[in-house]
Amino acid sequence: MDAREYHSAYVVETRLLQTRPCCTCAAVEGVHGRPREQVVIVTRPNTRDGSTPRPPGRPLVILGASVRALAESSHRAGWDVYAADLFCDLDLQTLSVNAVSVSDAHGSDEAGYPWSLLAAAATFPTSAAWCYTGALENHPDLVDAIAGTRPLAGNPGNVLRQLRDPSQVAAAASAAGLNFPETRLSPSGVPVDGTFLVKPLAGAGGRGIHRWTPEVASDHGRRHAGERRPLHVWQRFEAGLSLSATYCLSQATARLLGLSRQLIGEPWCHAGRFAWCGAVMLGPTGASPAYDHLAARLHRLGEVLAERFHAVGLVGVDLVADATGRLTVIEINPRPTASMELLERSGVCSIAASHLSACGFPASARLPHPTGLTEPAPIWAKAVLFAEQATPISQPRIDALLLEASAWTKADGDWPALADIPRPGQILAAGGPAVTLFAAGRTADEVITRLHGRVARIDALLAAARARAGDGG
Repeated sequence: MDAREYHSAYVVETRLLQTRPCCTCAAVEGVHGRPREQVVIVTRPNTRDGSTPRPPGRPLVILGASVRALAESSHRAGWDVYAADLFCDLDLQTLSVNAVSVSDAHGSDEAGYPWSLLAAAATFPTSAAWCYTGALENHPDLVDAIAGTRPLAGNPGNVLRQLRDPSQVAAAASAAGLNFPETRLSPSGVPVDGTFLVKPLAGAGGRGIHRWTPEVASDHGRRHAGERRPLHVWQRFEAGLSLSATYCLSQATARLLGLSRQLIGEPWCHAGRFAWCGAVMLGPTGASPAYDHLAARLHRLGEVLAERFHAVGLVGVDLVADATGRLTVIEINPRPTASMELLERSGVCSIAASHLSACGFPASARLPHPTGLTEPAPIWAKAVLFAEQATPISQPRIDALLLEASAWTKADGDWPALADIPRPGQILAAGGPAVTLFAAGRTADEVITRLHGRVARIDALLAAARARAGDGG
């Protein structure tokens, strides 16, 4: 089978986009260099989903910087997805009833991100519930504004303000018997020896984090002189294993669903020093005695989040475990996170069904689940490959990527090995996310080795695309 045959499952059509004057959704340049005034419509008639009539579902709006993972899970759970994010990649377009990209230009009005999501939401069915992914937890006013127009499946602004406040997170960690790093709201007196990090208060994915050194302090002073309100915190660096805990919270229950090891700043992903670039599942409860010991220590934190802050739905907590086993809470993300889709692949739960049900929106009973792994694979991992240089994406390049991943998908029980697939005509920005890859294996070492190899192969194909473009091909 050649690349064209494999790619024939996708039908891609570019149309002029008609928008209201106030709405810039999908009509402006995005981080992938999308053409202005165009929208890409994608259908997939030759796949199982396309060949079998889909029963009527319930509409669900999903908004955020990148929503593909939650949208994919929601689609499997029987929801009709309407999505808006910064990327609107090929696979998101395929599974959604309607998906649009919004401007990545930041601003306080609806033409700038994240407020451009407000205009995007207005174009979707008004009766549909909505939920959000990262990094809208940093924008509680926007969350409340959209929640004023449609039912919210998630945490409202007052909960977000508390759980994104370092002092409140420190109190939650203490109530659960865990630690929190020394944190300051001003650089005054902070040592410039690299023992502290400077972090944006509205950060996500590790972006904008730096060790506090004389050079960084000098640059920060120039850039942020005269700020009226603090936009950063200074936090003592905690060395150890980066972990993420997934909780499912409701008014009556607090469950720890799983724990993953975070991939941070991996050179083989071309990731920045503190950039999140993937995760490896450590397992749900019962995976190992070591895991169960960690889970027992983390259970109380979920109860605190539900009882004290009234958080609901899926919540991610970033932690560090040092060599002595000391657990330190770094931050709380009160929404579905990028690591959580590994739980679904591991057979723990549908992340969409779990989140929506905990928020009072029961999902359809129809929960299709890919099966047929060719070998036991209790451990799943994912990696985000960043573009090393600006990379043009053509139709033949997408064909090559999909063909390369087809054998991996088959080996992994028909779970897609490649996700967040860029559309033809895009230019991947240097340093921006290119694609997401997955792998399954029997041990953590095996799955990381397998994932590393897949990333290297896709990276080589993207390098070939750059070389071909440079040669005028």
